[in-house]
Amino acid sequence: MSTVTQDIQTRGEALVAAARAGDSKTARRHTDFFVLGHHVDEGIPYWEQAVAAGDAFSHYTLARYRKIRGDRPAAEALYRAVADRHSGCAYGLGVLLKENGDPEAAEWFRRGWENGRNLDCKIEFGKLLVAEGRLDEAPKFLMSDIELGDIAVFRWVKLFESIREEFDRVAADLDAAEAAGDGDAAASALRPLFDLEKHFRDYPGLTVEAAGYYRRASALSASARVDHAVFLTETADDTVWPEARALLVHAHEAGYEGAAYVLGVLHEQRADLADAEHWYGLAADAGHPAAQWNLGILCRRQRRYEEAERWFRQVGEDDEDVVAQLERIAAAREAGGVAPGKDLRRLPGLRERAEAGDVHASYAYGKILRDWAGAADRHVVRWIEPAALAGDPDAAYDLAELYHSLRRPALRDQWYRKAADAGHHDACNDMGWLSEYHRDYQEAERWYVRAADDGSSLNAMLAGKLKAQRGAYAEAEPFLRRAWEEGGDTAHRTEAAGYYGLVLHRLGRLTEAVEPLRAAVARWDDDVRARYSPDDLTVLARTADPVKELAEVEAALAARLP
Repeated sequence: MSTVTQDIQTRGEALVAAARAGDSKTARRHTDFFVLGHHVDEGIPYWEQAVAAGDAFSHYTLARYRKIRGDRPAAEALYRAVADRHSGCAYGLGVLLKENGDPEAAEWFRRGWENGRNLDCKIEFGKLLVAEGRLDEAPKFLMSDIELGDIAVFRWVKLFESIREEFDRVAADLDAAEAAGDGDAAASALRPLFDLEKHFRDYPGLTVEAAGYYRRASALSASARVDHAVFLTETADDTVWPEARALLVHAHEAGYEGAAYVLGVLHEQRADLADAEHWYGLAADAGHPAAQWNLGILCRRQRRYEEAERWFRQVGEDDEDVVAQLERIAAAREAGGVAPGKDLRRLPGLRERAEAGDVHASYAYGKILRDWAGAADRHVVRWIEPAALAGDPDAAYDLAELYHSLRRPALRDQWYRKAADAGHHDACNDMGWLSEYHRDYQEAERWYVRAADDGSSLNAMLAGKLKAQRGAYAEAEPFLRRAWEEGGDTAHRTEAAGYYGLVLHRLGRLTEAVEPLRAAVARWDDDVRARYSPDDLTVLARTADPVKELAEVEAALAARLP
């Protein structure tokens, strides 16, 4: 039995014994050995025994890794079992429920603060108050029972108080605009809301008050109606579309020139291409350059080249982007066709089949919409999802990508995992990155090994690097050799060179180690160091040092000389 294996067994048995004796402090100290030493695989059986003995911190630790490794129901059960008496588990449960969209999350954040004075729970509860629209309550709650060291709350208090100040400023400016009957002033009063839009997704309750201000301004100003419509489509679900469209049509009828263009954009995002073309056409005929450009793109994608050229030329034949588009059209004419995945003329037929239940047609339709028809991601999900649910790994991966852009991390990771489990190499890479982000290096290594089956030098480097960091030098060697030999002129080849040289050094192949180590030393700071945060001490401690390795190799080789 190796020293490391013996140490793991000794520590594990001590952890379980401490848990059974109710010695939580000692149990936690032994848990730290496994976590900080990145021995998660080895720690899990001992944490399971400690959980059975009732140790709360083992519940917390095991729940974290169950969640990271994709078993969210098991994580929830572990957190929930001791959340009433362990504030870390209350926090973990609250986060998991919040990710699920479950309002019960607020209750556990509240309990975690009240029962254990967990500051993270307090902050999350305050944020949920704002998410519910209780903007004035949140700062008061966060500032209650403040103690020395609670400085983290001040960031959030400052943010929420600044939002209140902006809302109050908008309200005051609207009061003045309404009193004067001034539509331009009403539209200008909304401007502070534009800067707040980045917060509306995280705190949807804020949109109720904001919507009231937009509504007031819309009564006085056609341009404000356009802003109101855009606000609705960006912050609410699809049920608001009739209201948003009506606002835009009214603004257009009132003579606001930009309304037709916005109608075109929103219809295009919804994949209503005929309606998009109609409204773009009205705006383009009125001389709106962006509408002319969008019409050119729309016509080019539909292979209506003469119309596309006409619209691009109206933008300006001396425009560099127009010249590039005209060259693309000339090349497309010469090629004489278009790949099926780019052919917008297929859309009506694909949609008909999709609506009849053909999941493959639905997926093809969604792909064209997203990649070539200008549709917004939120309007594409429903077309990609059926094929993903039917087990198509490419559809599962694309659905994960959609949820990534829509900032839905729990759903993103769920679909990345489904795609990865089905063998999708890019999804395996994403799962590896996710595991590495959570410091679960053993799990990350397994995912990168699966990703490397695609033959790419990048995934080979990632798998080989983690193996080298683990000390599995013989296992790492073929992966790193591939990355070194096939990486070309890339930053990851430099990183591969450093680890390949390290591995060759450890395997006693000193002469072979010189070339990759010299290559790594020459570009390490630019290609590798620059990509990692100097504040991330865990990563820096695991990172190879090719300068040191090269010096040791050259010294060892020199010592061999007669």
